Order: sequence, then C-alpha cells, then structure tokens
Amino acid sequence: MMMSPQLAMSLSLCVLTLLLCDAVSGKKALHVGALFPMSGGWPGGQACHPAAQMALEDVNNRRDILPEYELKLIHHDSQCDPGQATRHLYELLYNDPIKIMLMPGCSSVSTLVAEAARMWHLIVTLDDLEERVKEAGIEITFRQSFFSDPTVPVKNLKRQDARIIVGLFYETEARKVFCEVYKERLFGKKYVWFLIGWYADNWFKTPDPAINCTVEEMTWAVEGHVTTEIVMLNPENTRGISNMTSQEFMDKLQKRLGKDPEGVGGLQEAPLAYDAIWALALALNKTAYELSKKGLRLEDFNYNNDNISREIYKAMNSSSFDGVSGHVVFDASGSRMAWTLIEQLQGGLYKKIGYYDSTKDNLSWYNNDKWIGGSPPADHTKVTITFRYVSQKLFISVSVLAGLGILLGFVCLSFNIYNSHVRYIQNSQPHLNDVTAAGCILALAAVFPLGLDGHHIKTWHFPLVCQARLWLLGLGFSLAYGSMFTKIWWIHTAFTKKDDKKERRKQSQTLEPWKLYSTVGLLLGLDVITFGIWQIVDPLQRIIEEFTKEEPREDLDVLILPQLEHCSSVKMNTWLGIVYGSKGLLLLLGIFLAYETKSVSTEKINDHRAVGMAIYNVAVLCLITAPVTMILSSQQDASFAFSSLAIVFSAYITLVVLFVPKMRRLITRGEWQSEQQDTLKTGSSTNNNEEEKSRLLERENQELGRIIAEKEERVMELRQQLRSRRKQSVTARENCSDNHYPNSSGAVSSLYQPGLPLARCLVAEGGDKLGRNSCDGSRVHLLYK
Repeated sequence: MMMSPQLAMSLSLCVLTLLLCDAVSGKKALHVGALFPMSGGWPGGQACHPAAQMALEDVNNRRDILPEYELKLIHHDSQCDPGQATRHLYELLYNDPIKIMLMPGCSSVSTLVAEAARMWHLIVTLDDLEERVKEAGIEITFRQSFFSDPTVPVKNLKRQDARIIVGLFYETEARKVFCEVYKERLFGKKYVWFLIGWYADNWFKTPDPAINCTVEEMTWAVEGHVTTEIVMLNPENTRGISNMTSQEFMDKLQKRLGKDPEGVGGLQEAPLAYDAIWALALALNKTAYELSKKGLRLEDFNYNNDNISREIYKAMNSSSFDGVSGHVVFDASGSRMAWTLIEQLQGGLYKKIGYYDSTKDNLSWYNNDKWIGGSPPADHTKVTITFRYVSQKLFISVSVLAGLGILLGFVCLSFNIYNSHVRYIQNSQPHLNDVTAAGCILALAAVFPLGLDGHHIKTWHFPLVCQARLWLLGLGFSLAYGSMFTKIWWIHTAFTKKDDKKERRKQSQTLEPWKLYSTVGLLLGLDVITFGIWQIVDPLQRIIEEFTKEEPREDLDVLILPQLEHCSSVKMNTWLGIVYGSKGLLLLLGIFLAYETKSVSTEKINDHRAVGMAIYNVAVLCLITAPVTMILSSQQDASFAFSSLAIVFSAYITLVVLFVPKMRRLITRGEWQSEQQDTLKTGSSTNNNEEEKSRLLERENQELGRIIAEKEERVMELRQQLRSRRKQSVTARENCSDNHYPNSSGAVSSLYQPGLPLARCLVAEGGDKLGRNSCDGSRVHLLYK
C-alpha cells in the first residue's frame, strides 16, 4: 500500500494518555496496546513484536525505572489494513484494561490512528513530509495514489512530465510500480526516484507473479534510484541505556526469532521498536516524578483527563538517551531526530552516498553518487528561450541593395538640381522630381530599421526602431508617390475635360506649380498628423510572439521556446486599417488616372508617361506586398524579404524610369545645343519622339495659317477686280443694245471674256506646294455657260 506523505519513514509513536493500574506482584500494571502488522503489505511486526517484548522485559527488570509499575503488552495483528486496524483500535480503546498504545509504522494504520488520536488525547509523534518540503522551498506539484494497479498513475506521471518522484509504498507495490515504469520509460538520465530505504537489498529481483517484467527489465528500471532511511542500528560499538551494544541486541534478537533473519519482515526496524519502548518507559518515569510534586499519580488518569497527557507529552518530547538505534531525541513536534542514511542503487547494489544528522542539521556527503546522464536530472524540463532573428546574409544583401539605391537617389537628385535650367528638365516639373527622389531615399532608408532586431540592438532601443520604421516608410511613400500622383492628377484634370469653349480649355491647361506642391504638402501633412497621433496615443512597442516548444536536435533534457520580436501597439489593427485604407485608395486611384492619361501629350509635364509607368509598378508591388507581409509576419525572413525587396524595387523602378531617360538625353545630345536643334532631332525614347512630333505639327500648322492668310488677301484682290469688270461689262452691254439685236448665242461669251484670267490664275496656282486643295475655304465666284 502507498504510504501517506504525512508519515515518517520510521515508526510512529502514538501514546494514549490513559492509564489503568492493577496490582500485580506488588507492582501496578501499565498495559501497552500495540497493532503490529504480522502480515499484509509490510509484515514488520514479525521482528518488531519480539523486539518490543525484549524491551519490556529489560525495562521491567530495571529498579530505577518505574519501580512501582510493570509494563505489559497487548498485541493485535493489523495486517497493515485500515479496516482491520480500525476494529482492533476500538477493541483496545473500549475493552478493559485501559492501555498505553504503541503504534508501529504501517502507514495506512498509523494514519488512521493519528487522525483519531486527538479524540482520546493521543500523543502522536510523526514526520509530516509535505510540511517539511514546503518549509524547504520545495513544491509538490503532482500527487498520484493507487489501490492495487499503478498503471494509470504511472502514465499520469509521464504525462505531467514528472522528473523527481518520491515513491511511498511497500515492497510488493514497488515491484508493480517499477514494472510499469519500465513500460512507460519513466527512468534513465531524465528521472530520479526516491524510495523508502527499508526494502530488502534484492527486492526488485524477487519473483513476483503479480508483474510481467523480467529481472533484467526491473534492474534497468530501478537503476540509479535513491533511498533514505533512519539509521536504525547504531554504527558505533557503544553501550546505551539498555547496557547493550547494537550488535549484542541483534544477536539476542536473532536467537529469539530462531530462523533465518533474512526472511523476517521488519528486521531492520526492530531496533526502533526496542528503543520506542524505552522512550515510553523513560517518559512515564519522568511523568510519575512530576505528578508526585502535584500530589498526583499515573493511576489517577482517565480518558477525560488531559492534564496527565500533557505531562506525558512534555516528558516524551524531552527524552534524550542512547539506544541500540543510536541517539534517541525528539524535536518540538515530537518527531524522532536521528541520523538518516542516504543510499543509491549503482550497478544493482546499494552504495552509501551520505548521512544526514538532523540533530545538528549536518549533511555528510561522500561524493560517490553516479548519474546516468553524468549529472543529477532537473526537476522539470528546462525551457531555453531562443529568439528568431532575421538572417544576417539576407539582411546584409538587402542592405547593400538599399544603400546602392540611396546612392542612386542622391545621384538623380543632384542631376535634377544641376540641370534644372535646361528647358527639357524644366518641362518635367523638376521640383516635384526632387521630391520624388527624396521620398525614394527615405523609403530605402527604412529598409535598415526593418531588419534590426535583438541581434543588433538592446531591448530598450526597440521602440525607437519601431518609430523609425513607421516614419521613414510613411513619409517616404507620401513624398515619392504623392509627387507622382500629383502630376498625373493634374494631367487628367487638364486634358480629359470635354469643353467646347476654347477659352475655358486654355485656362484649364494653365499649369500652376503651387497647386502641385500644395497637393504633395497636403498628403504629407495628413501622414504627419496620423503618425503623430498614433505615436502619442498608442505608441509602438516591442512585443514577443511565442511559438510551439521544439525539441533540440541533440539528445538534451531541454525544450526550445522560439520567440519573435514585433513592433505593435494596443490598437494595431485599427491604425493599420486607417493607414492601409488611405494608401490603398491612393494607389488604386493612381492606377486609374495613369490609364486614363496614357494617350495625352503635353509639353508642360513631358515625363507624365514615365510617371504613369512608375505608378503602375509601385501600386502593384505595394498592393501585393502589404497583405503578404501581414500573413507572413510570423516568418521573420520571408516577411523582411517581401517588404524590403518591395521597397527596393519600387524605389529603383521609380528612379530609373523618371531620371535615366533624362540623363541619357542630355548626355547624348549635350546641354549646349539650341532649342531649335533640340526640337528637330528625334529622341531615342518613345516620350521624346512624341514631343518631336508635337513640335513639328505646331510649326506646320503655323505655316499653313500663314499661307491661308496670303490666299485670303489674294481672294480679296480678285473680288475687287471682279466688281470693277462687272461695271465695265454692264456699260458695254448697254451700248450694244442700242446698235444691235441681242444675240443669245454669243453675247455671254463675249461679255465675260475678262473673267477668264481669274480662272486661269486659280488653275495656275494649283501647281504650288500646297496643291489645289489648299484654296479650300476661299470665296471664289466662277462664271460658266
């Protein structure tokens, strides 16, 4: 049966302070009741009962101890069964004569008596294991008990990851337990078992039909366990209160037993039973002396009298003598203070590894303990915290790309500022391009804090890194994308209106730069306000994400707890919704405007198609990367790679598309060429070709307008000539009417002969470079028959 943790591993001494004295041979009899287990889980009474009888005989033969009294023993077999013990306990209590009771250390019986002792003024001396370990700062985390089958409790111990296990059970149950321990692999370098030390030395090799494990398996399971037991036999060859040495006592006891002592239960504990009788006798002797001072006697005691019981308790507590088990003394709680032997099973044999002297609180350690793993196991699986950091190779690679991008950004910015006086550069709104380059530089600078973690910085620096990520990336996006968005917005507003009035159309095409700059400033200001409120109300902090514990590759008794650092705040989702929502709408609107203005051509912003291409690329990368990085936030390398490379590629594409064509144009043609030469040559890029075509068409239109004006002047002259000739023809016709009869066939032809030069003139002019159709729109009157 399992021993209660509230009991000592030695015999519990329970003294019922009830006395009945009979006159026997001139002495008054004091009856001692005992419940020795002669059978059952621990048949310790087989040796303890004879030892107690020997002690009674030796005490009764002493004239200096209880000279007026004689101790007698009334014994019952408890069978180490609480039910049987309860029946015998009440027989002892309610049947005459009244007894003084001595209870040996069968735990289940001792527990029962200890709980009932206070009802009959019992004096109980026992060790409370649970209270002792609490005082020592040790925690009992898990308890398991069983009646006959330990299978489930052992599995529960395995499930609870128990490492240091104290087993309180008898030898027969110990074999069952360790058979299950072998099956569950609850032994080895990760575990240590503490057992009661009074098992037989070969208890695990004893054949037992109740288990189905071999001797070899049992030997494997019990290897390395530790036992503790009171030093039950005085190692020194000195005589004590009984005038016997410990060896003389053992020889006398073995003669009394009359059989092989190895097969007798409780042989090791017999010295304790012998000294317990002596402790009782000495306490009663001292009590009798103290009672005599008060005019009382031991025989004056009854069950309702606790005055005498208190005197017996005081006397028992103050007992101190040398017995066959060693020095006998009790502490304030009534516990036996003695040396404790500590042994360990090494290679199938018990080895002494130390002693503990409770009277002096001194531990003597031999340093010969051996552990399967080389060191004592931990009381629990050690959890090692490891942080997941961004791969240094990845961080360095992306940082190099970002650094080169920043260098490219400064080159583009310097180029744009240096050539801002060139008309071609002026027509691209260079100040907005400067803002775009600055925004790309800030966005690329955000790559560095994105890769910083606990591997590079201290914990208290992490909030600053979080703020740097937010501000650099947010402001960089607003500057770079906002400036491009402003250009495309103005082009869409100016060139996609359907307005029939030329004056309004001309006004709408008037470019006012301050409006463009104001739009960029508005977008930037909104970000500053949003980020400022975020930082003040709910600042970004360092939080830790924990992952499932992992087993190391090596066979170590540890678990690895991976952790990952994040920048987050209390209402992180709300703030991300605001920022992502506004930026996402801006990206979608930018894509729409770039598509709507793809066929527009204007000199006022000559790089708007390059801006549209950059907007396409930036928008697509951002719209894909933002949700992907949120999904992969628990994978530090993937998250950093997606976000940082999206920033790098977006910045590179923007800088290359906007600035490289300008650099190539100015480098290949030279800044010193005239504007006329600049417009007559054909550029290599699509954007330059469109601008050349636009200039040529404007010049051709001006030339055609000049020619039309000349033709209109010529037409006016011809009209004047026609009117003058009409007058002449009218005068001639009047003269002819007086002299001739009108001739219908020839009058008209002769009359309008002057008109022929006009027709010939018009036909002759058809041979010029404009052709005959160039006169369309002129008001010319033809006379024909």
